Amino acid sequence: MRIRKKSWGPDELAVCPFFVQDPVSFAGNWRSLFPKKQPLHLELGCGKCISTSQMAKANPQINFLAVDEISDMLARANRVIQNTYGDAPVDNLRLTPFDCMYISQYILPEDCVERIYINFCNPWTKKSRHEKRRLTHPRQLTQYREFLVPGGEIYFKTDDDILFDASLDYFQQCGFALRYCTRNLHASGYEPNYMSEHEIMFTRQGIATKFAIVQMMNPLP
Repeated sequence: MRIRKKSWGPDELAVCPFFVQDPVSFAGNWRSLFPKKQPLHLELGCGKCISTSQMAKANPQINFLAVDEISDMLARANRVIQNTYGDAPVDNLRLTPFDCMYISQYILPEDCVERIYINFCNPWTKKSRHEKRRLTHPRQLTQYREFLVPGGEIYFKTDDDILFDASLDYFQQCGFALRYCTRNLHASGYEPNYMSEHEIMFTRQGIATKFAIVQMMNPLP
């Protein structure tokens, strides 16, 4: 996603108490950044954190690490999070920038992630040679298996039918069992559902949200 640079972004992130500028320095030790020892959930491509901030505030018993490659996007996320939390301390949410294609450099087995959220990622459907850049591609899923705990989960949302169908195949290939699946999340009655900016936009356009929950099988089938 292209986003205009924010002149105020670097200054605000520099003083943001829940922003981690140098993620590689915490590889294998992300849990140390949270005051409470509790489950760690990871969101890849968090964008403005509209859904993430709501989910984190509603679930103080879980620690959330939200990742986006674009620092200017995280500057926007910082403002959204502060607005959502208000006067409450942001104890269970951290922001950090890195390229998810190289996630194994930043998240290690010692981090013991219980759940990954992948919401409305780039489908890479127009140019087949770019399919490997999908966040659900087997190349990525193999990396996730390294740091997910046994029985760890992936929550996946998309508006794109081609990506959704391909991802269901990817999950099966890489040892993830399908636990929940719907091609129309809002009609399914599933709760709770924290809506991101993209989900709100596509819903207004009449495009259904596809949603799946998969669980890592250990060992591989």
